[in-house]
Amino acid sequence: MKRLQIFVVILLSLSLLGVAQDAQKETSPRAQERIAREVRHELLMLPYFGVFDFIAFKVDGSTVTLMGQVVRPTLRSDAENAIKHIEGVEKVDNQIEVLPPSPMDDQLRLRLFHAIYGDPGLQRYELGVQKPIRIIVKSGRVTLEGVVDNEADKNLAGIRANGVSGVFSVTNNLQVEKP
Repeated sequence: MKRLQIFVVILLSLSLLGVAQDAQKETSPRAQERIAREVRHELLMLPYFGVFDFIAFKVDGSTVTLMGQVVRPTLRSDAENAIKHIEGVEKVDNQIEVLPPSPMDDQLRLRLFHAIYGDPGLQRYELGVQKPIRIIVKSGRVTLEGVVDNEADKNLAGIRANGVSGVFSVTNNLQVEKP
């Protein structure tokens, strides 16, 4: 009987050690990089993720925090559902804001799209499915998000956005890609 108790204690200890090692392995920088790659892929594959939406994320151990703004409420839930199943993700903190519906903002989005992507200096960014310059409009206030090749393109996008009638303010959060 005593042998059986010792055996059970050893098995329990080994299984607890294994759980601790698995938890440590999943929160390692390498595991977080893998999770980040998979989250990025899943978000880019969302069918209705467009130029007027911006989703960012942060991986902290096994928790993924989603941030940003989207036009469609379903995109918020689709983003969360798409990453819930990723191996190693135990919790999703969905902080994505759904922008209020507004016909005025919808018209402004279209005018901003044409002003930015129609500029000869920025037309190359229009190629491809996922546009690198994201145009977020909330109550006439514009935020540009994304990545451009150089500081001149960042400034040009900001100037073009500021030139659209009906825009109250422009926040240019465009990042310049490192060479």
